Amino acid sequence: MTTPTDRSRIFDLVSLLLTYPDDELLGAGAELRGAAERIEAREVRGWINGFLDWLLASALIDAQRHFVQTFDLRRRSGLYLTYYLHGDTRKRGMALLVLKQRYRAHGLRLADGELPDLLPVVLEFAATVGPGEGEAPLRQHRQGIELLRAALTESGTPYRLLLDAVCAVLPELTDADRAAITALAADGPPVETVGLDSIGDGPDLHAAALAPYPACSPSEASR
Repeated sequence: MTTPTDRSRIFDLVSLLLTYPDDELLGAGAELRGAAERIEAREVRGWINGFLDWLLASALIDAQRHFVQTFDLRRRSGLYLTYYLHGDTRKRGMALLVLKQRYRAHGLRLADGELPDLLPVVLEFAATVGPGEGEAPLRQHRQGIELLRAALTESGTPYRLLLDAVCAVLPELTDADRAAITALAADGPPVETVGLDSIGDGPDLHAAALAPYPACSPSEASR
């Protein structure tokens, strides 16, 4: 069983590694390796080092293209967790609002245009706030995380190793969890298409569409 400190290290590092790769990220190889070596859980450390082996050996343009193909062009492997459970429905809008309010209560401010269910943001919150309140969004959206993990495993992307690392330190799945995940995988998310205008919590949510969003700019996505 991992300690809270080790889980915080894992969530913090994976949060960073799940962002769109740029020169700064690939140029920080020594720091990333050092952060991985401070992780006490041996198996998790091995998965993260395996991912770093791939990332740091990749040309920047190849890593960026792979990220876009993995997360931005496939709805089954988007990084926006509420989509898996709620699809394009009003319930998703409410789930986003609840997350945003939870972050605000703990002093976490989102960047302009950033949605609160983006997995790197959820992981950053868990790493910063810690067990209990900080890790609650990860537990609440475990079904989405497991569906994302399954999609990444099926595609064979090295990013699957990061989801393996996260899931390894979350609570054990119950039989009810597995049944719900199986049902979601078979049926897919709800398809009611709505906007977020009824949420009433600021222009950043009003302007957002409910489908998964590109994690990079349109010009980067078109490369």
